[in-house]
Order: sequence, then C-alpha cells, then structure tokens
Amino acid sequence: MIQLHLPWLELSILLPLVGALAVLRLRDPDDARRVSLVFSGLCLLTSCGAWQDFALLHTYEAHDRWDVIERVFGEDLLVIDELSAPLLSLGALIYFLTLLATMRTKIRRFSFASTLLSETILLMIFSCRQPWAVVAMLVVGTIPQYFELRRRLKPTRVYVVHMVAFAGLLLGGQTLVTISSQGSYWNTAGIIALTLAVLLRNGVVPVHCWITDLFEHASFGGALLRVTPMVGAYGAMRLVFPIAPDWVLHSISILSLATAIYAAGMALVQIEARRFFTYVFLSHSSLVLVGLELATPIGLTGALCVWLSVGLSLTGFGLTLRSIEARTGRLSLAEFHGLYAQAPVLATFFLLTGLASIGFPGTVGFVGTEMLVEGAVMAAPWIGAIVVATAALNGLAMLHAYFRVFTGATHPATIDLNGRAPERFAILMLTLLILGGGLWPQPGVVSRYHAAAELVAARQRHNGTSAPQHVAQNADAEPKGQATGAESVVHQLPNDLGQHGDEQVIALGRGLADLLMHETLARPDDKPAE
Repeated sequence: MIQLHLPWLELSILLPLVGALAVLRLRDPDDARRVSLVFSGLCLLTSCGAWQDFALLHTYEAHDRWDVIERVFGEDLLVIDELSAPLLSLGALIYFLTLLATMRTKIRRFSFASTLLSETILLMIFSCRQPWAVVAMLVVGTIPQYFELRRRLKPTRVYVVHMVAFAGLLLGGQTLVTISSQGSYWNTAGIIALTLAVLLRNGVVPVHCWITDLFEHASFGGALLRVTPMVGAYGAMRLVFPIAPDWVLHSISILSLATAIYAAGMALVQIEARRFFTYVFLSHSSLVLVGLELATPIGLTGALCVWLSVGLSLTGFGLTLRSIEARTGRLSLAEFHGLYAQAPVLATFFLLTGLASIGFPGTVGFVGTEMLVEGAVMAAPWIGAIVVATAALNGLAMLHAYFRVFTGATHPATIDLNGRAPERFAILMLTLLILGGGLWPQPGVVSRYHAAAELVAARQRHNGTSAPQHVAQNADAEPKGQATGAESVVHQLPNDLGQHGDEQVIALGRGLADLLMHETLARPDDKPAE
C-alpha cells in the first residue's frame, strides 16, 4: 500500500492522548484549557496534513510512513482513504473549536482530559477500516461519556442501557458475520444485528431517547462532541454497507426517512432550546443515513457532502446556542428574548449556520442537499418528496428559533452578551468554511464522488454484482429534461477520475458517470445537454 510522506495518522492520534496525560497533572483549569488548546490545535494541523498529503498522492488509500502499529500487529490498522480523509480533519476541527469556545466560567466543570481522550478515540475510529478495529473503537468510544455523566452526578441509566445494547449488537453481529459464510442464515442474522447497532448509535426512532437524554444531562459542549462527528454513519459505511443485501439498505433508508421527518416536526414544536437542537440534529443525521443507504452514486455523493456540511454548520449552530446559554442560562423558546441588539454577531452566525444546515444557496450545504434530493428522487419520487418536506420543516424550525431568541422586546442584560475573542475567532473560521464551501464546491464534491465510487465498488466486489438493482432500473428509465445545477457539477466529475491510478475504479467511475449522464442530462430528443 502507498505510504504517506510522514506519519500523520499516528501523530494525529497520539497528540491528544499525550495532551490528556499532561492535563491530568495540572490543577489550574486555565492551564488545563491552554494545554488542551495547544495539543488539539496541533492535532488539527496534523490531520489536515494527512488529508493534503493523501490528496497529493492521487490514490484511493494510503497508510503512515514508518507505521509502528503495522510492525506490531502485522496489519494496516491505520489507513486513510477517500471516505475518511476529510472526516479526520472535520473531527479535529470540531474538538478544537469546542475547546476554543469554552468560556472561563465553564472550565471548572469541563473535563479537558476526557475531551482529549475522546478526540483520540474518534480519530482512531476514522483511521480504522478493519471491521474488528472499528467495532472495538466504537465500543471504547462510549466509555468517556459515561464517566462524564458520573462526574457531573447525573443519571446514567438511559445511556448505559442503550450503550450496552449497542455494544452487544455490535460485538455479536460482527462475530456472526466473521464466523459464518456469505448468504447463510447466521450471516444474515449478523448483518441485522450490525444494522440495529448503527441505527441505535445514530438515534433512529424509537431508540433515539438516549441522545435527548444526553443533551439534557451532559454539558452542551460534551454532547456536541459526542454526536456531531456522526460515528454511527461511519460504522454503517464500514460495517453494514459493503455486505448488506439490498433489502437491509432499503429498511435503513425507510427508518431513517421516518426519523428525519418525525424529528423535523418535533423540532418545530419544542419550547426548550437544547431539545430543539437535539431534534434538528437527529433529523439531519437521519437524512445523511437515507442518502448513504440509497446505494446510488449521486445519492451517496450527496449524503457524503451533507455529512460534512451538517458537521460544520450544526457544530457552529450548537456553539452559538452554547455561548448564549452560558450567559443567560437554559433558553426557552416559549417566549421572545430580543437578544439581537445585544448580541448581533451571535444572531448573524445563528442564522447563517442554521440556513447552511438546510442547504441554503451560497452555503456549504447547498450542492450536497441538491444531490441528496436528486438521488432520493432517482430511487423513488416519494422519497425525494419526503426529503424536501423534511428540509422545509427544518427550515421553519430554524427561523422559529431565531425569531424566539433574537427578536421581540429588548430586555437589557446586566452582563456583556458579545462574544469573546476566542468565540469570534471560532465563528470567523466556521463562517469562512461555510461560505467558502458554498461558493467553491467543486473540490469537495469531486472528493465525495470518488469516495462514493469507491464504496459502491467495494459493495459490488463483495456481492459480485454489476450495479445495485435500482440503479439498473434507473438506467432503463425515460430520460429527463433540463439539467439542474447539481447535475452540472456531477457532469464534470468523470474528467477528474483520471488523476488516479486504479484502472478498475476509474472504469467503474466512468461507467457510473455515463449512467448518470444518460439518466440526468439526456434530453427528450436525445440531443446532448449544453
């Protein structure tokens, strides 16, 4: 396997771990915060270095140079590929910005050592591709949150029950898949167990109450860090998607679709800000899962784009709510607070991140949402209609929350509601990414298209099929009319595949692109689209 130029992955994983050990020796919370920021910032730099190094190699996977873990275990446990490359940077960025935006009034109750340890586990998850390594890290990743709830003297029963069920399904399912032959009864049972595990981890209805309970009892920052990277979706793509039969993927899509519209409706009627954010997040993460399990290149590409855009925008949205809550206490949406005059920067960022999460034009989520809707319509028109209705409900919920928090009669506060310099820096960084990704989407979309083509190829190699059933059906469908903006982006993708050396995947990518072009760009009179 091709090597990176430096051991970026090992550095990204070790830096927060070393930082956690260093923070444990400190007694001053201010020192702990400064040390945590240094190590988390270095981790962000090395993860971005891994992404750029990988992009320069023009390959589909690579591992560290001087890989110590490979020498010890004899396997490439730490691998970076098209799927995981941006997720590593996204995870490191979420942790760094959350630490940066933590106010001094909260640092005595915020566990920096536990946060850095969680960052190490998250980056381990995103660096692993071996199924058993992913399973082990997903199970280990549930432990730090349990100790945080214990440390805050909060109830843990709901969290423990769900996480024990998650770990049991994950370990049992992977064991059955490993020891049984493909297509056997036990193999199918193992796949079903893995599917239930990732649905539980992703908070699909009716096993979503552990996430609402987490936001209720954990710190807002801690809960944000546990859910916004969406490790449940990563587990679905590594453990379920390559081996699951079509009917399992369809079942995941239907359950996720029901969760998405249910959570969007619930977000619209919430009167408490944290619960509102929880349901908005559940709706968006379920939409990502809908696109991932459509198993079509355009649906997968759209879902992978939405994964990144939702990770950025809802992290920013959550950090804004957290900043307001840190100054005013728990926010109620049952009344108007009129905070715009006292916190115009937070108000602007609240609206920007909220609109970005629903795919507002000009923001990072626009192209991904457009492609997700297109992929859903290609699979079944009624799925596309529900995805659009879900996005509309989420948009209404965002505007409802904005008007409740920032409009109405002004009540002068006795404290300064303007953001501090670190908070403004975090807001500026996220604003640049959200607007930059919206105005220049092509590199991100091309990267996600390559990842989608690789995932589809892996699934086809495992199943020995030439194309998913509904893709083949779509290939025979009547051509449609005018191309949309997202289709135009897809139209440009095949030319970029030539940068890679894997001829098999190139051929697959071009075949899928030709299929998409025939499906989406052909005109009724069979003339090529301009």
